[in-house]
Amino acid sequence: MTTTQAASGTTGSGGSAVAATRSTGSGLTADFNTFLTLLTTQLRNQDPTNAMDVNQMTEQLVSFAGVEQQISMNRNLQDLLGLQQGAQLTSAAGLVGRRVEVESDRLALQNGEAALRLPPAGDARSAALRITDSAGRVVREAALPLGQSQTTWRWDGRDGAGRMMPDGAYAFTLEGRNALGGAANVQASVLARATGAERSGNSVALRFGSLSIGLDKLRGMEM
Repeated sequence: MTTTQAASGTTGSGGSAVAATRSTGSGLTADFNTFLTLLTTQLRNQDPTNAMDVNQMTEQLVSFAGVEQQISMNRNLQDLLGLQQGAQLTSAAGLVGRRVEVESDRLALQNGEAALRLPPAGDARSAALRITDSAGRVVREAALPLGQSQTTWRWDGRDGAGRMMPDGAYAFTLEGRNALGGAANVQASVLARATGAERSGNSVALRFGSLSIGLDKLRGMEM
């Protein structure tokens, strides 16, 4: 209704075909031909005693052309993003079945095994590890010494009482301790075997059983 009124009514120098298209909510999607049709109709039905200013008409043409160019650019960027993600997905497929190192705050328990890559000792000389399940229950705690170089800590999948936990994703926290027992920063990475790759939204992720981690979190791979 709004577009019909704008096209058939008498419009003076204050009228705007751009405003008419925007009032329908289609200003960012209408093509240039639609805009020209509206503008031509507006010029045909304008009040001869109060004609549209030429400068204003030029501004409308420039304004719409700029909007359409931006829309086209956005579409091109989306296409490029899609191609890039497709290439990333193809590359990630080559990691399936391999053991890789990723940055994550969750462990992937696979076939009753999970592993952490610990950093060499620095300010932190040891770390207190706590593993929790999806309900937030603590299933395992351990005091981990840090060596002069990177070390690997392996979890056998058993809780503190020796019960075997089901495969899945488990959250973990590390609290570093310095030589005097005070708090110190420490970070570890997760070692797991990739079981698949997927494209999710605007990113590509590796799957480790039920755990999914973005490809940008990949830190290394084992040969």
